[in-house]
Amino acid sequence: MPLDSEPLRKLGFLTIGLFDGNDPGPGHESTLDIIELGERLGFDSAWVRHRHLQYGISSPVAILAAATQRTSRIALGTAVIPLGWENPLRLAEDLATVDILSGGRLNPGFSAGPPMHYDRIKHALYPHTADLEDLGYDRARRLLDFLRGEPASDFSGTEGFEVFSDQVQPHAPGLADRLWYGGGSLRSAQWAGENRLNFLCSNVVKAEESEDFAKIQLAHIRTFRAHHPDGAAARVSQGLVVIPTDSASLQQRAKYEEYAHKRTPRTATPQGPMRLMFAPDLVGTSGQIADQLHAHPAFQEVNEVAFALPFTFAHEDYLQILHDIATNLAPALGWQPAMTT
Repeated sequence: MPLDSEPLRKLGFLTIGLFDGNDPGPGHESTLDIIELGERLGFDSAWVRHRHLQYGISSPVAILAAATQRTSRIALGTAVIPLGWENPLRLAEDLATVDILSGGRLNPGFSAGPPMHYDRIKHALYPHTADLEDLGYDRARRLLDFLRGEPASDFSGTEGFEVFSDQVQPHAPGLADRLWYGGGSLRSAQWAGENRLNFLCSNVVKAEESEDFAKIQLAHIRTFRAHHPDGAAARVSQGLVVIPTDSASLQQRAKYEEYAHKRTPRTATPQGPMRLMFAPDLVGTSGQIADQLHAHPAFQEVNEVAFALPFTFAHEDYLQILHDIATNLAPALGWQPAMTT
């Protein structure tokens, strides 16, 4: 397993892509601008969240299709697509199409399970089959199979002037190796490993064997790798909210500290019937955050990260945070910009 002295190899960031419901265009443009900036700063990957019936990105695949035309190098990921909202066959076609457009840069992340507030939306999502839908791991396996080239039809060949394939088209070579599972429990970590996926460590986890967030995240990493054919070499990306303040104004620093302070109580004890634990937000200078990360048991076993941008900040705040991550924090963790490697 990686040592605590191993340098950070891949640097990513994650954004929710907020927008004004009365004027959604600028928010979507802001997201695309941020992804373009990430490429210029040398980030290895940019990830977008998935939000339905909210004022955040509802169609990450469409956003990333646009991003493929504005970038040339940076990997583009989803963190994560909840499959309970999706038809795996149609999603496989969309993902493969965007991967082709990107030149093989798509990193789809997904999760299984019922959609949030399922009882309130199932009549709209599945009006006649809501109680029959399989929302668990079998739905995820269907997506895996389609992207790995398993047949989706029992017919292929020519019918009149039309030619049909029994596999999802277009086929995107290598895409199946770039699939990520977003997990927050020991069971999900084990399933991801057994199914040869990459693993996105969530910053929201279930308190199963501990009430210490770092220890829980570490247990997920080790469980995943214990069940993955590649063992210690299996890819894991850690998710945390980090907010460096090196170049922030006094007003920005006050905003960031207030944001983290309001969210801190939920990090102290398990929340709700599912006993969810939330990661503390890391706010401070890059040197301070680097020290905290080097002491973090889970960070010591990964060499990839996808640092999450806070939900409710302004566009200029995100520009400052990304700049400080790329120019101060990440180098302190041993990372070098992709453009110079």
